[in-house]
Amino acid sequence: MKFALALMSALALAVATPLAPRDVFVPPVTYPHTGTVWKVGQHHNVTWDTSDAPVSITNKIGQIMLRKGDLTTPVILQENFSILLGRIEVQVPWVLDGDDYQVVLFGDSGNFSPEFTITSA
Repeated sequence: MKFALALMSALALAVATPLAPRDVFVPPVTYPHTGTVWKVGQHHNVTWDTSDAPVSITNKIGQIMLRKGDLTTPVILQENFSILLGRIEVQVPWVLDGDDYQVVLFGDSGNFSPEFTITSA
């Protein structure tokens, strides 16, 4: 009986303790953009707008992956950086030529860049 009373008291306290509000941060990717051409092996800065970053973000650790067509590939271009940086350098991986690539910025959510081109020539 005492255990049940202690458990109920702990649950009531846990429910009564407010959590700090947190916001989902969805920064738009600003580069690459439509018309951008990357060549395999080059280095580029992926950029995103941090001007409206909330004070409390649910996940500040970022990851950038490559997307082709309707598929986010397993290619990780960069990871374990602060989403508040607003830019991070990546190296263009060896991939098939195409004009339907996007970068996906993960942190709180997945934000896609506009489609751009990657070429080996």
